[in-house]
Amino acid sequence: MASLAICVNPMSGRDVRRLAARATNMTHEAKRDIVARIAAGADAAGVTDVYITREPFRIATLALEHMSLGARVHVLDHPIANDARDSERAIAAFRAAGCRTVVSLGGDGTNRAIARTAPDIDLVPISTGTNNVFPRLVEPTIAGLVAGYWARGLLPRDALVQRSKMLHVQTSDGTSDVGLIDAVLLRDDHVGNLLPFDARRIARLILTRAEPDSIGMSPIGGYLDVVEAQDDCGLLVEMGAGSTFEAPLSPGLFREVSVSSVRRVPFGMPILVHGPGVLALDGDRDHKLDATRTATVRVERDGPFVIDVAAAMRHLVRDGIIARPPR
Repeated sequence: MASLAICVNPMSGRDVRRLAARATNMTHEAKRDIVARIAAGADAAGVTDVYITREPFRIATLALEHMSLGARVHVLDHPIANDARDSERAIAAFRAAGCRTVVSLGGDGTNRAIARTAPDIDLVPISTGTNNVFPRLVEPTIAGLVAGYWARGLLPRDALVQRSKMLHVQTSDGTSDVGLIDAVLLRDDHVGNLLPFDARRIARLILTRAEPDSIGMSPIGGYLDVVEAQDDCGLLVEMGAGSTFEAPLSPGLFREVSVSSVRRVPFGMPILVHGPGVLALDGDRDHKLDATRTATVRVERDGPFVIDVAAAMRHLVRDGIIARPPR
């Protein structure tokens, strides 16, 4: 038995930021093609079982309906909420079926929902969202191939996987949550707002990754102090009078930001965030903080195990797993 799950967020890459910025519109047809390519790669790697879930747009089910696969396809059902709970329930269903290796289609928010449910999952995240730092731009065929060999246990864990960092949030009223890339305090904003962040309302950032070659909040810190996925720390960014520059807050959308200070923070160090404002995690404005409510944010390395697709392919070649060199 070698099982692989494909977790699709049907709504990733389809929000209002297509109108407010210049992000690509990710259609359901494009996602079906990605699912089919993942399945083709996994099947070529010899997986025995592929798990998907049923959702209103039938992205995965239609993608695999007429494919001639050696692997058995299992379609799981769960209650549909049309929000992040669908990704959480899909991952819970996959885990209940005994599947530990997952290929996800979504953005930072989708993978945040996965991490919230199963932080110890083995993951190949494929980017189909908007401001994507966590998922990768990778050919789905190769992602499926690597995930398939991984599910079969033919790749060494220590050399090819890295556990991701996570933000752990605890509010003063007892609410807990997690993020994968950024926690952002926004002034004069509201919960549920889907528009790109207004640079003038950003008060403070806590980043697990500050990468200058990314989009969103990450490059605000990354332009001043680069913090990579492998660095054992986070970055605290205070906005205010100081260094002023243009940053890409969304695809094709630059805004002027001003940073008063940046400071690396070690794992486990509590960072206190005061209201009033909204605390957004990986782009989702989920937590309202009034003047009397606070939140504590910590950076830890206890998130999903992300498989390095490029390194895995090179290992498969070096060990002669895909093909034996001619004599």
